[in-house]
Amino acid sequence: MRQINNKKNNVFKKFFVKICRYFGFELIDQNELFIPTIKKGMDKTISSAGKKSINIPLGEVKITRKIQSLDIILRTCTSVKMLTQNKERVFQAEKFEYTIRTIKSILKALDEAKKYFTININLIIVDHNSSKENLNQIKNLISSYKINFRLINLDINEFKDQINKLNEIGEKVIDNQISNMSNIWKSLELSKSSSDLIYFVEDDYLHKREAIKEILFAYERISSQRESELIIVPADYPYLYSKIEDTEIYLGEKYHWRKVNESLCTFLTSKKVIERNWEKITSMCKFEHYPFEKPLHEIYKKELCISPIPSLAVHLTNINSIYGISPNIDLKKMWLENE
Repeated sequence: MRQINNKKNNVFKKFFVKICRYFGFELIDQNELFIPTIKKGMDKTISSAGKKSINIPLGEVKITRKIQSLDIILRTCTSVKMLTQNKERVFQAEKFEYTIRTIKSILKALDEAKKYFTININLIIVDHNSSKENLNQIKNLISSYKINFRLINLDINEFKDQINKLNEIGEKVIDNQISNMSNIWKSLELSKSSSDLIYFVEDDYLHKREAIKEILFAYERISSQRESELIIVPADYPYLYSKIEDTEIYLGEKYHWRKVNESLCTFLTSKKVIERNWEKITSMCKFEHYPFEKPLHEIYKKELCISPIPSLAVHLTNINSIYGISPNIDLKKMWLENE
């Protein structure tokens, strides 16, 4: 029986892989589900940030909308358990526990994202009325990670007199809501100094480790395909399943994304979107609408907003809330991973 010269075959294979890599082609070993040109299996992240998004079997999407930077603006307040409700949150812990676990999950997600994206990342916390002890614990946690960070203590007097004291249904706006509106307003003002993407996030969202990586990959791919900016929310909210409506489905790196018409006040978008919708989005801070996020929902009529399936982050509110725990998520596992 004639023997095959494996040595010659291997030399030819290596040469062929180099040629393919030189011309920008990808090879797939469908027996092993392995891509020799990038030395990765198909179960790994195979896209290249800022260059191309790859999906098997759909192929390659050239990235024309490269992400330049990411600013995360986190709104914190450990002195208030729930903004407008008296109900207990899932796990029935003190508010600080949700805040610190939110921050831990974001820091872990940033570490994961940095493996793929070499961009400037900043973390800004806008805090109102958290104790000195709580703030020191937050600072100590963040100092153990390599990230540009600053803490801003919110001065409500900067915005208080500009907030309408009666809401849309003629009731007095409560102090907690005035604090919330001021914090959102301050966060929007801070975004003026950003150069590209901004993630506005509340301190009760637990993130998966892959959350920020997946959001960034999705932003580059989908915005390149559509040739437009996006708004991305990280949570697959329960209320999205409470009614049947038409939508659009998009493909990300490892997740699917769907068009949504509503969200809460945790979302990622670009500075361009904020600038061209400035009057509408800041109206949410000056006057309490019903629902509170109504100005955002009006913006979504002209700007594409998408959310992931399944969820990349979970809103840690009451277990019965349709604005809280995302379906088909191992929340207990996520909670313990960020202990």
